[in-house]
Amino acid sequence: MNLRKILSMAMVSAVLVSGTVACKSKISDADLKAKVETAIQSNPNVQVDVKDGVVTLNGTASSEEEKTRMADAAKTADAKGVKSVVNNIVVNAPQIEVNTNTDDLTAKVQAFTKDFPTVQTTVADGIITVTGELEQARVQALKMGLDALNPKRVDMSALKVK
Repeated sequence: MNLRKILSMAMVSAVLVSGTVACKSKISDADLKAKVETAIQSNPNVQVDVKDGVVTLNGTASSEEEKTRMADAAKTADAKGVKSVVNNIVVNAPQIEVNTNTDDLTAKVQAFTKDFPTVQTTVADGIITVTGELEQARVQALKMGLDALNPKRVDMSALKVK
């Protein structure tokens, strides 16, 4: 009789344990989405989609570091609920401010072109116009240096190349 009682108790215990494990609540995709959105709220340009525990991030970030930070935040929002993260965030190139201040740009152009004595420049409305003569080997250095001053445009069409 004791053996039968022990076996019955073991069976009941096994059923209860397996039922408890099977009934463990799985987080819904909507709840998981809410957790991830809260975790990445520092970037409103990122949208979150969740399907069967797979989190998909779409939108924009200002740097690779921010993109990685958003994916890491999504993973840690619910470590057990997030199966994987698909990171479709696009990194925007930083905006370059165009220098349209004629006095400032003229001073910078004059300082830069002092090493190019055969070249003359004028600045108007953020456009640098280059005239004169220059050896082919130095044209690229001149163009790159003037572009680095962030004008609207560098017009070298009147420059004679030797």
